[in-house]
Amino acid sequence: MNYFLTYTVYVLILSVLMGLSTWKLFKKLGYSPLFAFIPFYNYFIILKETKHPKWWAILSYLPIVGPIMMSVFHLYLMKKFGKSLFKDQLLTVILPFIYMATVNYSKETELEDENDLYLTEEEKNAKKKDTFMGSITFAVVFATIIHVFVTQPFGIPTGSMERTLLVGDFLFVNKWSYGYRLPMRPVAIPFLQGTIMDTGEPGNPKDDPKSYVEGIKLPYERIFQFSKPQRNDIVVFNYPRDSVHASLDRADPYVKRLVAVAGDTFEMRDGRLFVNGKPETVLGDQEVQHRYIVNTGSQLDIPSLYNTFGFLPVQEGQNEKGGFVYYFQGLTAKTAAEIKKLPQVIDMQEHIQPKGESAIAYRDETRTKIDTTNSIFPINSGWNQDQYGPLKIPKKGDVVTINQQTFPEYQWIIKNYEHNSLENKNGKIFINGKETNQYTIQQDYYMMVGDNRDASLDARFFGFVPEENIVGKPMFTWMSLQGAFSDNGSSYQAPFKVRWDRMFKATNTGEADKTSYWWIAAMILVLFFGWEYLMKLFGKKKKEDEI
Repeated sequence: MNYFLTYTVYVLILSVLMGLSTWKLFKKLGYSPLFAFIPFYNYFIILKETKHPKWWAILSYLPIVGPIMMSVFHLYLMKKFGKSLFKDQLLTVILPFIYMATVNYSKETELEDENDLYLTEEEKNAKKKDTFMGSITFAVVFATIIHVFVTQPFGIPTGSMERTLLVGDFLFVNKWSYGYRLPMRPVAIPFLQGTIMDTGEPGNPKDDPKSYVEGIKLPYERIFQFSKPQRNDIVVFNYPRDSVHASLDRADPYVKRLVAVAGDTFEMRDGRLFVNGKPETVLGDQEVQHRYIVNTGSQLDIPSLYNTFGFLPVQEGQNEKGGFVYYFQGLTAKTAAEIKKLPQVIDMQEHIQPKGESAIAYRDETRTKIDTTNSIFPINSGWNQDQYGPLKIPKKGDVVTINQQTFPEYQWIIKNYEHNSLENKNGKIFINGKETNQYTIQQDYYMMVGDNRDASLDARFFGFVPEENIVGKPMFTWMSLQGAFSDNGSSYQAPFKVRWDRMFKATNTGEADKTSYWWIAAMILVLFFGWEYLMKLFGKKKKEDEI
């Protein structure tokens, strides 16, 4: 069933529940009971009768926003019939159609007179409070609409994209960059990605409470897709191998550079990236960086080096001769040359994993349980993050050979991303119950890799990223805080400071000197406070005219 048909069924079910639980109330309001069953129009009537903006009715069935607005409209309706106590409001929110039905079928339910002339001071204060809470609710709804349908904020907690995106950068992402991916979990708590909080047992995120209703789901659909992701784009996408969240749009968001598109061949040779046999194109906002091992006769002043060179994650240890050894991540050639000149340095070399050294991680000391998250993809390749490939990126329509050698490469595509049943038994492979040695790829896939290649958990580990997992492009950095996130891979933590020079700068231009969008922030503030001032001014004038 496609997205829009599923969504229509979802709306019709809610409309039937609304009608069954309120048709008598609509009759008492002076309308045909059938109007209670008509989507959108039923809430239009409620807003009209309760003297609220009638256009709010269009928000009633929107994904994520709709359940909030429905609860507000239900509260308005119940108050119209005198159900305004806290217990009434609580039952209306948590058991809407059940509680409204008890009011609907009660013989004692009657319309309440709302003439302000007869209100007590306590009732007037309560009305003011309701107006204030309504304003707060609408502000939340407006922010949710922007968050769900236009742009979403993301933070950078790790150094995998240094020095293009820094740890502590906070970005706004354009959800329409590659076509808008429609929400797949329509009932969810606003602003939360996958879980409400970490309350489960350590190391077991499956115990964390979900921020969405798992049972109500819509299929994947993307609309207005006028462009495809291009090589070298910085892209935000949902982690493809998330075992906690069945809904792909609720999986953890990642940001990497798209280094190879569908149909390309990706390769790493001695830590250098190649696409289709050619060295990568390094853009103006990128800096090629690598891992280095430094042996010194005495301790280095790491805080001073950090202040001089910026991003400098390092692990410090001592060697057998009483000296020190430093494992630097993400050094550019220029920075490495400067560090090599320090008087304490005995020797310095780039750390490159040799060919044939397979990067397989294990979850136990006996090395019997493979840690697929931290192992190189595909698991049987014998590659590592410096010596990788060549690997062909699948594209829609490709017919690939499925055998025991290629099974680890394509199993996630066939079973998890394209939702087929897959079995590998007795040396034979079965797809949807039929033995086969071929499979036709149903969507495009991409290779996402961090700019800080030696400190990035990327597609070399989790494999191909399906097109359906792509969220959009980062637009600009709206806040940048050094020291906002701790680096578990470094012995030294950067001091906290606000990086003013990065705020409201574009993120996806490929240019060294990026455009500043500070004027957008200024315009938003002027519009917000200016609008509020104009509304107060016109409201005051209207009251004076009425007098």
